[in-house]
Amino acid sequence: MDLPALFRAAAPPNIPPLHSAPPPRGNYIIEKDNNIAIEGRNLNFSIKTRKGDLVPILKDCSLRIPSGQLWMLLGPNGCGKSTLLKILAGLLNPTSGTLYLKRPKSFVFQNPDHQVVMPTVEADVSFGLGKLNLTEDEVKCTVSKALDAVGMSAYMQRPVQTLSGGQKQRVAIAGALAEACKVLLLDELTTFLDETDQARTLLVLVVMEDLTEHSQ
Repeated sequence: MDLPALFRAAAPPNIPPLHSAPPPRGNYIIEKDNNIAIEGRNLNFSIKTRKGDLVPILKDCSLRIPSGQLWMLLGPNGCGKSTLLKILAGLLNPTSGTLYLKRPKSFVFQNPDHQVVMPTVEADVSFGLGKLNLTEDEVKCTVSKALDAVGMSAYMQRPVQTLSGGQKQRVAIAGALAEACKVLLLDELTTFLDETDQARTLLVLVVMEDLTEHSQ
């Protein structure tokens, strides 16, 4: 696989001012341009030490990502990549700054064992669909399509503990697809995968991007 083809390079964007007022908790904008999946301006995040000192983790971070594209966030260990992703996912609140994400969004953890927790593949992918008020047939159809998209349809009844790390990652991605997420955030996707599973999982993302572009 030509992995460099997965990367998209772009010049730093000129981000226009965001006009919506943030809600009381956090700094999130509820609605914005449909052509933009993620937009952040001057995001800051700090942690407080036991002595009460503030240690900056993110400082004036701005980004703008169009809808329907695959982007990778690169940087050395400890530079704040996972912190930024957790802010985008809503798991952390930025200390300051403004952030917009198209919804619904999904977050796939670095370790799939933290996310794939139901006894079977089918049960895990369907877990998040209970909030969508679907019929039983609609749930089965949605799960089947999501698993087919990630090449896991033959594993529908398999116990999750029998899956490899890469297979669990694909099940986690299938769960996000089943919920029809508009933004899919993945934290160090290939960390626990061997070379074969890395290639398979990255191929899933390339196929997903291609399907998204053709559906727009």
